[in-house]
Parts: sequence; structure tokens; C-alpha cells
Amino acid sequence: MFRRILIANRGEVVARVLRTCRRLGVEVVVVYSDADRDAPYVAEADAAVCIGPAPAARSYLDRMALIEAARATGAAAIHPGWGFLSEDQAFADLVRQHALTWIGPPAHAIRRMGRKLQAKAAARAAGLDVVPGSTTALASAEDALAAAEAAGYPVILKADRGGGGRGMRVCRGPDEVAQAWELARAEALASFGVADVFLERYLEGGRHIEFQVLADGWGAAVHLGERECSVQRKHQKLVEESPSVVLDEPTRARVGAAVARLAREIGYVGAGTVEMLRDDGGTLRFLEMNTRLQVEHTITETRAGLDLVELQLRIAAGERLPFDQDGVRLEGHAIELRLNAEDPRDGFRPSPGRLAAWQAPAGVRCDTHVAAGWVVGPHYDSLLAKLIAHAPDRPACIARLEAALRELVVEGVATTRPLHEAVLASAAFRRGEYDTRAIPGWEG
Repeated sequence: MFRRILIANRGEVVARVLRTCRRLGVEVVVVYSDADRDAPYVAEADAAVCIGPAPAARSYLDRMALIEAARATGAAAIHPGWGFLSEDQAFADLVRQHALTWIGPPAHAIRRMGRKLQAKAAARAAGLDVVPGSTTALASAEDALAAAEAAGYPVILKADRGGGGRGMRVCRGPDEVAQAWELARAEALASFGVADVFLERYLEGGRHIEFQVLADGWGAAVHLGERECSVQRKHQKLVEESPSVVLDEPTRARVGAAVARLAREIGYVGAGTVEMLRDDGGTLRFLEMNTRLQVEHTITETRAGLDLVELQLRIAAGERLPFDQDGVRLEGHAIELRLNAEDPRDGFRPSPGRLAAWQAPAGVRCDTHVAAGWVVGPHYDSLLAKLIAHAPDRPACIARLEAALRELVVEGVATTRPLHEAVLASAAFRRGEYDTRAIPGWEG
């Protein structure tokens, strides 16, 4: 195990990784921007380094500042967390070039799965269903039109190296394709430096379901079941649960085996997530692979009785997975709520300000980096905490979260608590009858 690592991130990511490191006796170096210098974890760390001003481009996204902080403090490895540079192959390469260990997948795996067409080809070869569409970059508007006719409308044009919704255009008829192809290419070039775009059928609605995978450096890979993340707003997840109420055991086993096979075949190492959309016919169709740990890894941890951050550290240190697929045991039901400093009654307007009071509820796991007096600033995402309940069944899990929301004390900023209360109480959510098109129980 490493003696000391640096966490190249901020907020709840740092608090979460630091907690595991403390339990394992691993020393922690944290980095912070000028805006985060008073974060509670800065004082808790073994060493802390200011890496720049508030804008992320001049601090948390400054690759060399992070490398220099690690080398100056004697860190042997860098954990990128989730977000920021966690899926940046250039940073992964840079870490290794400076004789540091990257606690994540190899750069070649990040690179391959970050290119959507290559990722779809790898998923198809592993036995996963993919969304119908073009298999190569589109060379012309005429090629785009032919691909759209073959896939069937509506279709969506996507940047091959895209992310965050950039380089995407939906077309509902042939008259929209030529202009959308030009716009998608221009946005892809501006955002990612490469204009390549492809096309696939646009699946409206559907259920967003993802599988957690773990692979070691010795060729072993397992899946840890699925998470459903269909309660979303503008592609941002709000509520996640495991297991999904719409998957049967044969599908779960078949798709899980294909996900693990995909990880082995691409030489993946570490924790990753394969994201899929369940279409109206019940088929799970591959969307992408996130080559990092997800925000919602917590619900998998509670069901599996595992610490995924610990497993990341051990795998990066060269250890083998301590279990095979038959050794994975998933129990009960788990749900995570993301509590954001946003006002859902006012179009989810960000709500910066000072937390006049904060008290986490009992009876559930609360992953957070905040405390009373913490200032929620305008520079980064608005996540305050994640509330995670685990119970023998789904109704009991919902009841625990409802009690937790009643007990939660948070004053000084608006939060998404009213939305979560509405979702948990809604008949659609309780029946499991919802998809990505609307937030169940919420009219705001």
C-alpha cells in the first residue's frame, strides 16, 4: 500500500477518499484553490498545497501544478477522484512520466473509451447491444443523411470525442440533417479539437442504467451489479438506486458478464462504469464507459459491503482482486439523493451563501465536505452532500430517506430537499414507473 497519496480534486470527493485513506493508514496530500482554503478537509490532511485562484482552469485543471504538488510533498500516487481530470488521458500519462502512480485505468483505456466510435465497437465485440447508427465518422452531410435514413428518425449527431452534451444535435426529419451536421462538426472542433461526428438513433425517454466494473492488473474483472439513474434533469442525475426495478436476473447476469468481458478485452484496470439506456423494447443499449469512479458509487458499496476507494488503491498498488464473480454478494436495496445548493422552485437557480446551520441526519450515510459556516461559492458544482440509505427492501429504503430528509438541518441556502421529498412521495417513483423524460412527482 502507498505511504502517501495526493487527491487531485476538491469537495466531497476529497472528504470521501480521505476517509478511506485514514482507515488504511495512508497519508493524504490535498490541494485547494483560493476559494477552498477554508474547507474542513484542508486542516485534516497530512499536507495541503494551494494550487491557484478560484477558476478551475487555473487550479484544479492545471496538470503541472498538481504534479509539482505531489512531488514537493512526497506523494507516491495521485487519485483523481471523479470530475475534473479524472478521465484525462494526458494527465494520466503525465503522472506516469513523473514516476508517480496513477490511481485509475491506463491512459490507453481512457483514450479508447473516450472515443465514442471505438467504445461502441469494443462494446459490440464484448456482446453488448449498441444504439443503431453509423460505425464511422461521417465525411459529409450526404453521408449523415444516408445514415439517418438507415437508423430511423429521430436521430442524434454526436462528437466522436464528445462529452457534456457538446457537439450534439437532434434531428427529427431529413430537412434538419445537413445544418445539424455542420453545427455539430463546428462545435466538436471548437470543444475537442477534432471535428469527427457520428450519428445514431435518438432514444427518447428510456431508463438510464449503469453497471459497476472492477478489474485488476492481472487480467481479472468482475461487475458489481447495476445502478438506475433515470431521475435526471438536463442529463444531471438527482436520484440513483440499486438494483433497478426493471431488470430481471437473466438480463442482469447476461449484461453484467458482457460488461466484465469488455473490461478484460480493452485491458482495463481499476474501477469504471458502463452506462446504458434501456429502450422501450426492454433492451439495454451501450452509451459510453466512464473510466473513473462515479459520484453514485456509494449505493454499490452499501449493497456489496465493499469500499471501492480501497479497492482502487489496492489495485493501483499491484494487488489482485480479492474475489471473483461468484464472490460478489449484493444485498438489499440502496438509494442515493444528491443534495444540491439550488432552488428547485426557481428553475434550479444556484443558491450561493453561507450555511447558517448544518446537521446531517441519523440513520443514513451522509457523504459531505460541508459544515456550519461553510460558504457555498459560485465557482464549482453545487453539491452539498449525498444521502445514502440501505435497507432490506425498496419501501424500507424510501422510508429511511424520508425520515432523513425530515431530520436534516440546513439553513442559509436553498437546497433540492423539496424535490427529493416530492420524488420519494410520488406514486410513479414508488411504482418504479418513470424514465429520463420527467422527474417523477415534480411539477416545478
